[in-house]
Amino acid sequence: EVRLVESGGGLVQSGESMTLSCTVSGFTFDDYAVGWFRQVPGREREGIACNASSTDASVYYTDDLKGRAAISVNNAKNILYLQMNSLKPEDTAVYYCAVVICLSAPKAGDVYFWGRGTQVTVSS
Repeated sequence: EVRLVESGGGLVQSGESMTLSCTVSGFTFDDYAVGWFRQVPGREREGIACNASSTDASVYYTDDLKGRAAISVNNAKNILYLQMNSLKPEDTAVYYCAVVICLSAPKAGDVYFWGRGTQVTVSS
C-alpha cells in the first residue's frame, strides 16, 4: 500500500525558513516520482516542485517559487523534503506531498497518490 505522511508544519514567522518532511512507504523513489503541492482554502491546489526519481535526478519547480523552494530525497530513509526560505504570509497553506508525473513543474491533475497534508501558517 502506498502511503505518504507529511510532517513539519506549524507556525513560522515571516522571513524564516521551514523544512517539511514526507515519509513514504509502499514504494521507493526509484519506482515513482514525487512532489510537493500546497492549497489555500478556496483556491486550487498548486504544484511547488517535483523530483523525477532516484535514477533520474531531474527536479522541476513552479516558476513562482523557484529560488525559494528546494526539494530533496533521502533514499535510505524514504523521506522527501521541502525547504522554503524567506517565508511570507501568503505562503500560508496546507502542504501536500504526492506521487506525481514529473516531466515539468508538477500539476495536481498528474497526481496518483496524495498525502493528507500539513498546515503551515506564516505570521507577519
